[in-house]
Amino acid sequence: MIHYKSKEEIELIRNSSLLVSKTLAEVAGHIKPGIKTIELDKIAETFIRDNNATPGFKGYQGFPGTLCISPNEVVVHGIPGNRELADGDIVSIDCGVLKDGYYGDSAYTFVVGDIDQRKKKLLKTTYWSLFEGINNAVAGNTIGDISYAIQKINEEAGFAVVKDLVGHGIGKNLHESPEVPNFGKRGKGPEIHNGLVIAIEPMVNLGTGKIVHEKDKWTIRTADRKLSAHYEHTIAVSNGKADVLSTFDYIEKSLEKNINNLIIIK
Repeated sequence: MIHYKSKEEIELIRNSSLLVSKTLAEVAGHIKPGIKTIELDKIAETFIRDNNATPGFKGYQGFPGTLCISPNEVVVHGIPGNRELADGDIVSIDCGVLKDGYYGDSAYTFVVGDIDQRKKKLLKTTYWSLFEGINNAVAGNTIGDISYAIQKINEEAGFAVVKDLVGHGIGKNLHESPEVPNFGKRGKGPEIHNGLVIAIEPMVNLGTGKIVHEKDKWTIRTADRKLSAHYEHTIAVSNGKADVLSTFDYIEKSLEKNINNLIIIK
């Protein structure tokens, strides 16, 4: 059952989502070759708690980290640890926050040092497919319209969407109905109405869309070990159109100060 949110609930989710965005921006300023992913995780946890909130992922179904940190071939749910980021890596960082009883959720794929044009194309395409999905999150459309838009832009660019993982509703729970796949048919799935709050998150692979789970039961990587990119926004449908509750603005301003990690998406 889909729980449509009131204006008051949407504002609470916005507050949580903006804190997620600020947390990712704080982490962005520390991304460099040689840093361990556990160090980034500690920075995020401290920042969230200093802002009177709780890490939304830590302890969720047993997950040990504040962030999901997923380098290169890892699609999502990478566990922070002693792995050091290296020049030429890309790394998806997914963050959730629980504040005043409501969750926020967002993700961004960062560049470590220099990357080649094929990697840049993967990131840019995934990034813009997120916004194509958001543009279709309007009253009267369906979830399938969002899914189709994401699939179309990525497959036309020669990339594969991950079909086994989905976006989701969000509110008092981190994951709620409806599921938001990154592939589908226009006009299919639940109809979109005002008050719908969802996390849209394209996960897009350089090679095959197939994935495997690692032995830690969390880490999900590409089956062919080729790269994967991931971007996510939490959005609400209000006045018939999408209202983006999270933002990349804080992140991208932070990246401007750290030129080694800056990839020009726009």
